[in-house]
Amino acid sequence: MQFTRTLPKELVHRSAAAEVFLTDAERRGEDEIVLAARFPRQHAFYDDTLGPRTHHDPFLLLEACRQGIFVVAHRHLGVRLGHKFLLRAVEFEVPDPAALARGDGPTEAVITTRIEQRFRTRTGVRGLGLRFALVIGAREALLARIDYSWMPPDDWTRLRARQRDALGLPAVPVALRGQRVDPALVGRRAAANTVISPPRAADDGAHTARLFAETTHPTLYDHWVDHVPGMLELEGFRQLALRASVSAGAVRTSSPLPVALAARFRRFAEMDLPLECRTTRAVAGADIQCTLRQPGALAAEARIRLADTCRPARTARAVQP
Repeated sequence: MQFTRTLPKELVHRSAAAEVFLTDAERRGEDEIVLAARFPRQHAFYDDTLGPRTHHDPFLLLEACRQGIFVVAHRHLGVRLGHKFLLRAVEFEVPDPAALARGDGPTEAVITTRIEQRFRTRTGVRGLGLRFALVIGAREALLARIDYSWMPPDDWTRLRARQRDALGLPAVPVALRGQRVDPALVGRRAAANTVISPPRAADDGAHTARLFAETTHPTLYDHWVDHVPGMLELEGFRQLALRASVSAGAVRTSSPLPVALAARFRRFAEMDLPLECRTTRAVAGADIQCTLRQPGALAAEARIRLADTCRPARTARAVQP
């Protein structure tokens, strides 16, 4: 497999070449595709951390897997470019955090991808459940699963118009604004990389904050979408869980690693509705439960585990339907 040039950006649904991490794809069987990835020496979003930049952010590796869902659909299932995609569920664990250690230059990885499930409708396959094993060198750095679906652009337009009309929202959303958290409180250096409001702590240890969609962010909104992207929702969970963990003394560093996550996306999160992110009390070594709600509805839920030591992760339990 080659690592010298990236795949076409339209194939992985990115508009900036710098945001494309996959470099090759090869089909090895009916249900197996092997992907090659190359991660930059430094990334303005994923490497923005108060801690030492000694390890890759697992969310960076997850993003490479997310880009793989488009490659599998377009290149190996014949789904046309222009179709709209929707994340349904995401899970990952870091079995060997030491495998995330950074070298002196860009990092190359091989991602074995298996089709575990095909979601069918009357018109054929309209979604997949993919399992990923990302290896750096000879070590497993990330194990993940992503469930997702797709639809033709006309169907998407009708669906979104119907949903937004039912909520009394205009056709074109405009993201809500508000005060952002101090970046140091969520392990960041750059204020532009914060996605939540200053968190509020309850007597039971729960934390709440507003989630904001900054549609000019070069990574989280690499291109325009009419809702809050799933990776932004996960980042909101991570930042609020980090704050809850530091406040409770459940971690010892200001920038712990997310070593396990299991999330399910219940409905579109609308950027022009108030979005409340909430975490339960943080306990060292345990999953933190997170929810994202907009008026009248649960948009997403997750469990996330943070760790500040290089110990193998215990698998996060999947969020049940």
